[in-house]
Amino acid sequence: MSSQVAEDGAEGGAPVSRVQRKRGRRIQEILTTAAELFGEHGFDGVSLDDVAERLDVTKGSLYYYFTGKDELAVAAIETLGADWTARLERLAAMTEGSPGERLRTLIREHVTIAVGEYPAALRLFLVPSSWPDDHRARIEELRRRHDRVFRAVVEEGVASGAFAVTTVGTTLQCMHAAMAQAPLWCGGLDGAARERALDELTDTLMKLVAVTGG
Repeated sequence: MSSQVAEDGAEGGAPVSRVQRKRGRRIQEILTTAAELFGEHGFDGVSLDDVAERLDVTKGSLYYYFTGKDELAVAAIETLGADWTARLERLAAMTEGSPGERLRTLIREHVTIAVGEYPAALRLFLVPSSWPDDHRARIEELRRRHDRVFRAVVEEGVASGAFAVTTVGTTLQCMHAAMAQAPLWCGGLDGAARERALDELTDTLMKLVAVTGG
């Protein structure tokens, strides 16, 4: 479930009631909390009791929304991976300018989302080997989809002479690894200090592609 759908209504654009919006926000809170816990402890290290305790609710209240841990885990993966990547895909489609300008926009948006919305849950995607096979396959599929957003711009920049890299694959690996650390580096900052840190991180990552001005 995307945050936009949860907040504004069904995907078809039909208005929803205040009760439906409240329910959507509640589901989003549960999924974000579950994703954080799965990211911290892995699939086997998290129970519904853990999720309920962090949310300060009863375990039974979670069953109102999800049939069990497995369904909750799938929904958490989709919320974090599919929604986040879809936002980047839309941004990539809408953004104009040189490859350097577009890549910078994508990096800045990614680290902004990571730090502001999913600081702990990002780790969920870093260690997929600890997940059951079906979940791991979905995580890896979403990682590939996420990678394609950045890969397309980097490859275009290399082909046009705007970027100079060692190899596209190595560049992207370094970029993704550094972006994954954004919550650790910038999460404790607020306001203008956080914005400066995110700008500095974005500028640093842009050096991976050695913008040539082409």
